[in-house]
Amino acid sequence: MMDAAMYRVSHSDQLITPVLLYYKDYILQNIQKAVAIAGDPQRLWPHVKTHKTRELIHLLIEHGVTRFKCATIAEAEVVASCGPTDIILAYPLIGPNVARFLALQQNFPEVRFWSIGDDLEQLRRVGAAAQAAGTTVRLMADVNVGQNRTGVPLDKVAAFYKEAASIAGLAPDGFHCYDGHIHQSDFAERTRLAAEIMERVLALKNSLVADGYSCAHLVMGGTPTFPCYAKYPDVYMAPGTVFLSDYLYSRDYPEMGFVPAGIIMTRVISRPTPSTFTLDLGYKGIAADPAGVRGVIVGMEDIATPVAQSEEHWVFQIAPGHEGEIPPVGSELFVMPSHICPSTALYPDVPVVEHGEITGRWEIAARNRKLTY
Repeated sequence: MMDAAMYRVSHSDQLITPVLLYYKDYILQNIQKAVAIAGDPQRLWPHVKTHKTRELIHLLIEHGVTRFKCATIAEAEVVASCGPTDIILAYPLIGPNVARFLALQQNFPEVRFWSIGDDLEQLRRVGAAAQAAGTTVRLMADVNVGQNRTGVPLDKVAAFYKEAASIAGLAPDGFHCYDGHIHQSDFAERTRLAAEIMERVLALKNSLVADGYSCAHLVMGGTPTFPCYAKYPDVYMAPGTVFLSDYLYSRDYPEMGFVPAGIIMTRVISRPTPSTFTLDLGYKGIAADPAGVRGVIVGMEDIATPVAQSEEHWVFQIAPGHEGEIPPVGSELFVMPSHICPSTALYPDVPVVEHGEITGRWEIAARNRKLTY
């Protein structure tokens, strides 16, 4: 069990619960570990979807990370305002997002924006819009390496890439390869599966280069596999959750050693039976996905089991023989979310803790779908 003392906060009696807290000391520790694994901060191309804050982006830039990955135009706008060199919008450009993406390029000319895509007809629309705006859209082919969510199948990538390169207004120069289907706990197995992907991706790249096409950027993996790609030169790694981490990552990938740094403080509001207690933490305060355990109480992981949750209530069952350890009504507890990314999006801002003291608040600036553009 983890020690709840590592998350205690001075003057916590002034905090309205439930409240998401970011622990800056642990965030900095996680950044340093990620940079050490990558070997060079310039090889990291991390996703911002987990934290959605300017402040954490600035911390990463201070540590030498200048490339970022986003899922929404709003996330890209937040990152662009922080002074990066490169931003991938790792989501297909469709509908109004085409014009919004072009507006970002126009208004942040010092940033290299990248799009991804897997549909040639839609890419022709993007290219035509770029031409009409007097610009060019940088493109990484979205490669389906096995997750089957988006992307061009590996055996069709070469033909797709060559056709995309012929579209006026587009400038393909690499692959975006997300392997979200690889989540085995065993590091050796993850490494083996990543190596199989890397072998095919490198063969595709080399074949395209031999045919005269530029394919300089390979953005690989996510949090579980980014250490697996560190040994390959000229590859960018794209973790996201590592800087905050969460219960599932700490449980399933203990060898990575990232410290959970996004924790929800909650209070006991009732003890309805001799063996249960209720928190003020419903699924409006913690992500309702994935199926199963949505979070654990730090320090009570082995003796408190969630049995029912609604919008504003979360009921826990205490293990037999531990009835005397049910915390009194009003007690402050700390819950480690199973999935921190959607949990973060439930809060407009978060108090930031340093050395046990709240030192400020970070706005979850990219939680909305639209900001300026």
